[in-house]
Amino acid sequence: MEKEKTENISNLRIALVGLIVLTVILFIIGLIIYKPEPVVIQGSAEANEVRISGKVAGRIQEYLTEEGQRVELGDTLVLIDSPEIYAKLAQATAAQNAAKAQDRKAQKGARSEVIQGAYEMWKKAEVGVDIAKKSFDRVQHLFDKGVVTSQKRDEAEAQYQAAVAQSAAAKSQYEMAKNGAELEDKAAAQAMVDRAQGAVQEVEAYMKETTLIAPISGEVTEIFPKQGELIGTGAPIMNIVDLDDIWFSFNVREDLLNDMKQGSVITVKIPALNNQKAKLKITYIKAMASFATWKATKTTGAFDLKTFEVRAKPIETIKDLRPGMTGLVVEK
Repeated sequence: MEKEKTENISNLRIALVGLIVLTVILFIIGLIIYKPEPVVIQGSAEANEVRISGKVAGRIQEYLTEEGQRVELGDTLVLIDSPEIYAKLAQATAAQNAAKAQDRKAQKGARSEVIQGAYEMWKKAEVGVDIAKKSFDRVQHLFDKGVVTSQKRDEAEAQYQAAVAQSAAAKSQYEMAKNGAELEDKAAAQAMVDRAQGAVQEVEAYMKETTLIAPISGEVTEIFPKQGELIGTGAPIMNIVDLDDIWFSFNVREDLLNDMKQGSVITVKIPALNNQKAKLKITYIKAMASFATWKATKTTGAFDLKTFEVRAKPIETIKDLRPGMTGLVVEK
């Protein structure tokens, strides 16, 4: 009986130890399963990208570069054929020549033959005045003696006054021909020249847009229209990315911003470059729009967490880094 009691106690001890061991094992498994995974802040490399487009409509005549090729600032990229621009230039040039001719005419004044003719007409009118004056004096003398009637005397006086007026008009025509155009006419002619010159300069400016050059140094990433295709005003033609101006952009929840301050340095690893690590300096932090907010998981006692865009530039050049590569923030 006592032996059986001892065996029962021993079995209870074994069961208790087994229960304790099982509890410990389950606890360890629970820790492993339910251990919260560390939050990984992930971003991607971005670069300054410029879209090339023209101001004139036309047809792609020739590409002088191709996708993937590096170009330098000022390199010629594409030639655009636009016959309408050349037609407008011919029209503007013709209008300019006509305006210049009008200006020369206004500045020069009347031709020498016209001036000489007006002078001779004036002198002829003066001779007529002299003859009319002498005739009037003779008629007046006869009228004073009572030989001629008053009507004859009035007719002679009228002819004399008409000759004087005709002489004055002829002199005025001569002075006008000699002095040339009025100042207002000259100013108007010069204004027409300036307007025509402006039209030519405008067309010439558009002509320069038929040859597009690289505004930055970089790599051609995309070319949109094919050679020979028509393009409209402002239509995109190609993209150039500046690989010398590259940064990483991260979308970070606000409760993870503790170690991310303006000007602080963070470390990232880049999977595409064999997990190469690089140091970045934070240059930009800004709250994103409301639709990017992290919503609370609880209905009470919680609040919405804002999302911030964080940009950081490499402190040193990272070889072979390209836009789109992933960067993972490494914890200190």
